[in-house]
Amino acid sequence: MKYSLGYLFDLATVITEKELKVRYKSSFFGYLWSIANPLLFAMIYYFIFKLIMRVQIPNYTVFIITGLFPWQWFASSTSNSLFSFLANAQIIKKTVFPRSVIPMSNVLMECLHFICTIPVIIIFLYVYDMRPSWDWIWGIPLIGFAQIILMLGVALTLSTLNLFFRDLERFITLGIMLLFYCTPILYSSDMIPQKYRWLIDYNPLANMIISWRDLFMNNTVNYTDIATLYGYGIVMLIIGSSIFNKLKYRFAEIL
Repeated sequence: MKYSLGYLFDLATVITEKELKVRYKSSFFGYLWSIANPLLFAMIYYFIFKLIMRVQIPNYTVFIITGLFPWQWFASSTSNSLFSFLANAQIIKKTVFPRSVIPMSNVLMECLHFICTIPVIIIFLYVYDMRPSWDWIWGIPLIGFAQIILMLGVALTLSTLNLFFRDLERFITLGIMLLFYCTPILYSSDMIPQKYRWLIDYNPLANMIISWRDLFMNNTVNYTDIATLYGYGIVMLIIGSSIFNKLKYRFAEIL
């Protein structure tokens, strides 16, 4: 059965709205919780790296949050995708619809949370006498869509494989922690010794963080890094779609 793009988008929107209502049901502060976690860690890292270790990076608070907020989108989407099919087992068993919209809705929900953090970034920019530019108008959608493609590929892969290999969630938790420190979030990429440059060169998340940081801090749209991010995203989406299409017929028996 084939579905139009409009139908898939509408269905993903409905499921995303449902997930948001469930998450923030009876929550007084609502979306503020989505920025509280990265802001708290930003304060901790600022205290450790800037005040104690005295890392020589200008405007370090802005530097940290422009890396942590996109990372939060990645980490939350990855973690939530592991359980997206399991959490919707009853719907999958009883209703006929394209299953791929479930992990897609998780990615879109975390994308919405990221968009809600942009005003916080702007506030910090003004505090440090920095300003947004018109480049943001096309830079944010350009980088954001690349990250959506990458995250959708990751979400399809992990949500599918976790149905068959439940130990995967433990490896992913460790992997996210490892990737965090291998990605230039707390430090600048030019601080990495030459012999360890491969950690950046072959890390798609490095292109992602650097692209966002160049846009927010320098008002620069780095088309080379963004093109590389699109390349990684398309490859990941092909892999995720292949795994999903091969195993989706066994979902009902597993769930």
